[in-house]
Amino acid sequence: MEKKIGCTQVFRENGDAVYVTAIEAEPCVVVQVKNKEKEGYNSLQVGIGPVREKKVNKPIRGIFSKNNIELKKYLKEIRVEEFNKEYKPGDNIDASIFKPGDILKITGNNKGKGFAGVIKRHNFHRGRMSHGSHAHRIPGAVGMCATPAKIIKGKKMPGRMGGKRTTIPRSEIVDIILDENLILVKGSVPGPKGSMVYLKKI
Repeated sequence: MEKKIGCTQVFRENGDAVYVTAIEAEPCVVVQVKNKEKEGYNSLQVGIGPVREKKVNKPIRGIFSKNNIELKKYLKEIRVEEFNKEYKPGDNIDASIFKPGDILKITGNNKGKGFAGVIKRHNFHRGRMSHGSHAHRIPGAVGMCATPAKIIKGKKMPGRMGGKRTTIPRSEIVDIILDENLILVKGSVPGPKGSMVYLKKI
């Protein structure tokens, strides 16, 4: 669970320029460890980001106070088949668990663009602009015949665009700058600058 910083380019040893997205990999704090014996599955609850106490509700606050851990803004549970090492509350997980060349699955919420028409939202073509046409940017006919006499589900129409959970299935790590807690991944990453994304090694 990391923060998107922005985009830039880096140069490989052969001189090729590579478009990359910089992700700030602030160390995640292990808040709770769940195992098969007690909870029925293995997982780690990790927290990241500073937050004021009044911004956190009592149930979430109790998870942190039980293990004497400072409150964090974001809390995420990560399921694993088996632990590669022994974790305990208070441990830090940083960018050193990755290395250049690793392939990641990156998940985040893409940019919300508000209410949009069919041309922007679904790449429809516009109607002609001359000869008395009144159909410039409208969706066109959406109804059916007498049977079934309704608009079918899934019809491409105007509506809210963006702001949805999006996954980039294969992103390569180009470089890792441990001193600055930065991971440089090839290509784009969903979401605006400063948004949270989830990294999973595959």
